[in-house]
Amino acid sequence: MNTENSSKGNFAPSSSEKAEKKARIVILGAGESGAGAAVLAKVKGFDTFVSDMSSIKDNYKELLDSHQIAWEEGHHTEKLILNADEVIKSPGIPNDAPMILKLKAQGTPVISEIEFAGRYTNAKMICITGSNGKTTTTSLIYHIFKSAGMNVGLAGNIGKSLALQVAEDHHDYYIIELSSFQLDNMYNFRANIAVLMNITPDHLDRYDHCMQNYIDAKFRITQNQTPDDAFIFWNDDPIIKRELAKHGLKAHLYPFAAVKEEGAIAYVEDNKVKITEPITFNMEQEELALTGQHNLYNSLAAGISANLAGITKESIRKALSDFKGVEHRLEKVARVRGIDFINDSKATNVNSCWYALQSMTTKVVLILGGKDKGNDYTEIEDLVHEKCSALVYLGLHNEKLHDFFDRFGLPVADVQTGMKDAVEAAYKLAQKGETVLLSPCCASFDLFKSYEDRGDQFKEYVLAL
Repeated sequence: MNTENSSKGNFAPSSSEKAEKKARIVILGAGESGAGAAVLAKVKGFDTFVSDMSSIKDNYKELLDSHQIAWEEGHHTEKLILNADEVIKSPGIPNDAPMILKLKAQGTPVISEIEFAGRYTNAKMICITGSNGKTTTTSLIYHIFKSAGMNVGLAGNIGKSLALQVAEDHHDYYIIELSSFQLDNMYNFRANIAVLMNITPDHLDRYDHCMQNYIDAKFRITQNQTPDDAFIFWNDDPIIKRELAKHGLKAHLYPFAAVKEEGAIAYVEDNKVKITEPITFNMEQEELALTGQHNLYNSLAAGISANLAGITKESIRKALSDFKGVEHRLEKVARVRGIDFINDSKATNVNSCWYALQSMTTKVVLILGGKDKGNDYTEIEDLVHEKCSALVYLGLHNEKLHDFFDRFGLPVADVQTGMKDAVEAAYKLAQKGETVLLSPCCASFDLFKSYEDRGDQFKEYVLAL
């Protein structure tokens, strides 16, 4: 079972598999999500096969081999996939990929790893989505629960695979960050606490450039909720407010806002963070570890979630005040000759960059660009005029950036070669007392492996200045 054949794969059936016909689960994609789903499928007795169009990382090969799971890399063998009883798809694979269309045409169910894992645990699920803020909010909720001594796992877009944790560990709670791609292939999964931070245009290239399709995907986080469940959301998001009535929500609603207003059960009043339901809670706003308006929303959503789980006020206050933040999200890297460098590589959409620019207190040299997802840059137009002293375009195709921003009359550097040159260009453009901000508005896949790789390279080259 551990011997690769000449076509770069490992899919010889064992004698036990030949002897007994089992339900067949095929996993497409062998990253963290897919490898974890494969282990859970194997543990639960399924005939399990993994196929990845790209190469599989060595650590995931070792995990699959240790569980005697058949796999292939570099291609999809149709006859080994189309005979599946059910397929678990990596969230990175579009729903209109050729293999997915063939599976759907023949009626084979295609689900997500989260949907699959949810079948095999009775743990409470606290699920977070939104165009922006979901990683920080997820990490903050996990920090509160962990600090309070709860038996909790971190999963979804961050942390370990939910399926792998369900297979190998036991947790009473899972804190799960969910992208719209994951939600697309979730059907019966139920969030006990669902958190929707906001909805702004993102990933529209995956949704036929139709905003409503993307909105509907985000609202799938509320599907299957009952009156015993909770739905936490930003009360002032115009899209969320418009959509609430459409979705027949059964969960108890917990809206939050920056200031006290009608409907909001969490807000700031007299410089105090206040939560009125289900248990009254307050703390001084200045004690929050995270600063800025966007982080206030993250802290409010996290505080409500912990409050609903019955965590003590003292534990919530302590955790909200000592949280260290999230890597690649407004991460302070260094000050070099009076110039601050901030890594916001996780800003993969325009609204996220808006929050970053809004929080800046100095003039900014903004590094932006990458794989455009149907971006509309008008959202940051006013802030670029107000805050930016220069721009660095970082990407293989910067034409759209030139078309939109060159008319502002700011100094511009065009970089298509990589992060080292972008950092050096920004450093030359910046004046003492200014900030170089990497907040790209775009996906990273034109020049980098991931937004993490992009941020890591930024930090590396800044520290080498």
